[in-house]
Amino acid sequence: MKVGLVAAQSSVLSHTQTHTHTHTHIAPFLKAFSLLSCLLIITLLHLRPKINSTTLTIIRQHSPTSTSAKLTTTLKSTLKLDKPRHEQIYNLPNILTFSRLIATPVVGYLIVHNHHLYAFSLFVYAAFSDLLDGWIARRWNLQTVIGSVVDPMADKLLMTTLVTCLAVNGSLPMPLAALILGRDVSLAMSAFYYRYASLPAPKTMARYWDFSLPSAEVHPTTISKFNTFLQLSLLGTLLCTNLLHDPSAITSAAGGLLMSIQDFLGGEEGVKTMIQGISGIVASTTIYSGLEYTWSKKAVVILGGDEALKKKQGFRGRMIMASGFGSFIALAAYLWFNGEAEKGIKEEANEKLRIKSI
Repeated sequence: MKVGLVAAQSSVLSHTQTHTHTHTHIAPFLKAFSLLSCLLIITLLHLRPKINSTTLTIIRQHSPTSTSAKLTTTLKSTLKLDKPRHEQIYNLPNILTFSRLIATPVVGYLIVHNHHLYAFSLFVYAAFSDLLDGWIARRWNLQTVIGSVVDPMADKLLMTTLVTCLAVNGSLPMPLAALILGRDVSLAMSAFYYRYASLPAPKTMARYWDFSLPSAEVHPTTISKFNTFLQLSLLGTLLCTNLLHDPSAITSAAGGLLMSIQDFLGGEEGVKTMIQGISGIVASTTIYSGLEYTWSKKAVVILGGDEALKKKQGFRGRMIMASGFGSFIALAAYLWFNGEAEKGIKEEANEKLRIKSI
């Protein structure tokens, strides 16, 4: 029993001495580690402002979010997109354009009611203002988006009104009016299809009328431009010849000039022959220019990379033009044959009356 107790005491004493010896060797290392820790903390505290102001700035400058924000700011300042851009639409070119737009129905009313002198005067004003507003806009840099849209709209409305009213008045042959109007209607139908078919998804009404999203390009053909010139020349000539049937024009200061021009052209029969000749040329160019849009692949170019889809859409658009304009050509042919038949019947009836009177 005593021997065990003595052994236990000696074991405890030996462990205590070993621990004390180990602690004696580790203590210097602990003191050195504590000293280094204190120095490191003091150094970090001293360098903290430099880390916040310099290091963080560098990190922020090279971060993707900061780069995107900087790029956006640069683009906005360059393109001036910080505020909505409002154009100055109240300028002289736009006023002239809108005045031509307002004068168009007045011209139609005057033609239908045989006030040819006033109708011709307003037509001359519309033609002169069309040239003047474009020159002023280019000369003084007054082009606007609304002007670029309304100006061709006013021109097309004036032409459509002149064709319709001169046909109603009897000055323009009805078959020729059907060809001119039918060509424009068919082009409009095919244009609606081209726009819808070529518009990238999603196809919404807002995107359909958003012309900042181009989907197709229209390239008017040479014969189409020449045809437009001939149509305007014919309409202007008809308005001039109608002055010969307006008493207010004959008795005006220019009445003598009008009669001299009529005599130079061979009288009333000469003027009638000239009108028929110009009408035949316009009918030919209108038919050819309209049909050219049915086979020409360069007149309308669909944008995009899918060549197979573009080819299919282009074929469908040309078929829409062909079917629409073909229907109007058939209508014009029917009106012409019907008119010739009625003319023959009238001439035969007049001949019978002439024979009876003899």
